[in-house]
Amino acid sequence: MSGLPHRARGVKVLKAVSSPLRLHILNLLFDKSALSYTELMNALKMNPTRDAGKFAYHLKFLLKADLVEADAEAKKYYLTELGKMVLDVADKVEKKAVKPRGMLVRTSHFTLEEFDANKIANSLIREAKVPPEIAQKAAKEAEKRLFKSKIKYLTAPLVREVVNAILIEKGFEDYRHKLTRLGMPVYEVSALLDMKDAAGGSSAMLLRAGDAVFKEYTLLNVFPRDVADAHVAGAIHVNDIGTWILKPNEVMHDLRFFFQHGLKIASPTQFSHGAPKNFETALSVIFNVLLCASKEVNVMQTSDYFNVFLAPFMKGIDATQAKEKLRIFLLNVHQHAESTLGLTLSIPKFVADKPAIGPEGKVCGSYGDFAEESLLLALLLIEILEEESTSKPLLNPKIIIKMNNEALVDEKAREVLLKAHKIASTKGLLYFASMLQKDGKCAVFSASGISLKADLTGDWETDTLRTGCLGAVTVNMPRIAYESGKDANKFFEILKERCELAARALKIKHAALKQHGNNTLPFIMQNSNGDTYFRLENCLMLINFAGFPEAVEVFCEKDSTHEEAIKFSEEIIKSVLAFKHKFGKKYGRRLFPIVLHSPEASERLAQLDIEKYGVAKVKFSGPREKPFYTTTKRLNFAAENFPYIPTEAIEKEQKLKGFNIGGNLHVIEMADNEFSPEELMKLTEHLIKNQGLEFFTYNRISTYCDNCRKSWTGTLHKCPSCGSISTLTIFNRFASS
Repeated sequence: MSGLPHRARGVKVLKAVSSPLRLHILNLLFDKSALSYTELMNALKMNPTRDAGKFAYHLKFLLKADLVEADAEAKKYYLTELGKMVLDVADKVEKKAVKPRGMLVRTSHFTLEEFDANKIANSLIREAKVPPEIAQKAAKEAEKRLFKSKIKYLTAPLVREVVNAILIEKGFEDYRHKLTRLGMPVYEVSALLDMKDAAGGSSAMLLRAGDAVFKEYTLLNVFPRDVADAHVAGAIHVNDIGTWILKPNEVMHDLRFFFQHGLKIASPTQFSHGAPKNFETALSVIFNVLLCASKEVNVMQTSDYFNVFLAPFMKGIDATQAKEKLRIFLLNVHQHAESTLGLTLSIPKFVADKPAIGPEGKVCGSYGDFAEESLLLALLLIEILEEESTSKPLLNPKIIIKMNNEALVDEKAREVLLKAHKIASTKGLLYFASMLQKDGKCAVFSASGISLKADLTGDWETDTLRTGCLGAVTVNMPRIAYESGKDANKFFEILKERCELAARALKIKHAALKQHGNNTLPFIMQNSNGDTYFRLENCLMLINFAGFPEAVEVFCEKDSTHEEAIKFSEEIIKSVLAFKHKFGKKYGRRLFPIVLHSPEASERLAQLDIEKYGVAKVKFSGPREKPFYTTTKRLNFAAENFPYIPTEAIEKEQKLKGFNIGGNLHVIEMADNEFSPEELMKLTEHLIKNQGLEFFTYNRISTYCDNCRKSWTGTLHKCPSCGSISTLTIFNRFASS
């Protein structure tokens, strides 16, 4: 008999939920957590005058059944734990009675599962850290809407869309942000498949799809909202954002590491080596190093001292045989490397006093003992480049020539340099680095324009090799000029804010690679006897500036060569350097400002500004159909002034050298001027000795015909040989930006 009171209470509870109106009240309190007497009546659409007695009766019934409790002080009504339990049971009964059969969900794990609101709640709690009560409410609401829609085909993305919509409606945008599904719309995937001119085939498509997913992930879940918004809006441009948390931008190799330790590759399907025994296996090791590293580098990998470190393997090798092996090596790199490669040739003697690593990883004297072999290797490589570029320019790998005083006076070295200038006079292609500067004796250079010097520890090997460039963030300078309204104080305030946004993005990348590098960069982060190959901590982090001259002209309303404009330019550089000095410890000692050739950033930022301000207001370079902001340092000269570039241009460059700390590449436009190799070499000597240029290249535009496989200097619209129009390709390494 003692069980009767409990049964009586159970009957009372069942009676309480037997009324649709009382069940509605319970559901309202579940959804809203707490409601006042008046709020409940309004939600039920009951008239306070006409329906007051009816409403009071039903509310009192729920209070007596202990399903609802009142907070007299707050004047609110809440669900009790029993009320929540009863509501849950009622929902289960309702689902069992009315749920349509066959309500299945195609999950993201490629399985078909019966719809279950609890799985939605669990996902909300697990993925977005939603509090359980809010998660259950959102799940229940989603369930109601999906059942009400009578949809026949449910997918996980559709369920997620409905849940996200509910979260937004309820004001939980932060939770919705974390729950967002990453991927590409069906239309974009279809468009990717239909691209007729997609280079790289299916592999390139997979890379683009993956890049799109990681780009979304980085913007939504890695960057703080202000950094992500600044990139999307075009205030800054995070270069290579799709691989921002996966790869460094550039790597400076030290071949001695692999000559000594051999090649360790995780995958058993890839070619691997012990320490190379001869010239051919040394080239094989280098090729595999570059091939493996190309998958872990965004932009460029550079092998400095290429001819110097390879020279010990040349001892006793026939020059003709060596040349053919080198040719195969270069063509293989050209065909297979996924990232751009730079090979630096040092002429004639560099690091001569360092122990030379030779066959089987053994020390065989010093590199000074192999000066002749080093010079011969440089000559052979330049000859191969000339021969292979007879018809179509060989743009990868990029060859950098490092010169010191000895190179300019040594007879054999000058022969090699003359050969190099023969290619430069007709094709461009080569890059020239001066080692005459006091702080640049052991600097390393990348064809992208960056350089590393012994400015960190004072040890050139530690500071310049087995490290590189972590990444670059480009600041939209003209946007600052437009936003400042010609107020100098506001201009510099915004400039500082944008520099800090860029620095924070770079610091985030450093933290991501430090945390996940062993997983995402297994090759370059390999370890030998406790010595990790890639020195992440020594990497450059670059704040790039797009549209510097355009911004100055907009702000000053004068040409960038005008005295007032130059003075304002100097103030900008002082401000940026002050920022670097102040925040150097916080963001890293190798956080450097730079003007770096960046076509993607320069075009995107210019286009966004045109959309924002209108084409008439925006100061940009290039044609209207393809506008861009300047990110390339160009020097032009006329043949009649040879060998002098206008003094004003050089003086202006010297005043703006504060942006050269992280590197500087000057592009010398040759236009249609004709020069002999001797004349061009004379110009090179003048530039490095008298005008202090550190790193530069001669740009020569050429046209290639795929039909007859011939090339000509300049831009042509019709092949002079076969008359074809549609088979022409214009080669201009610095066409935009």
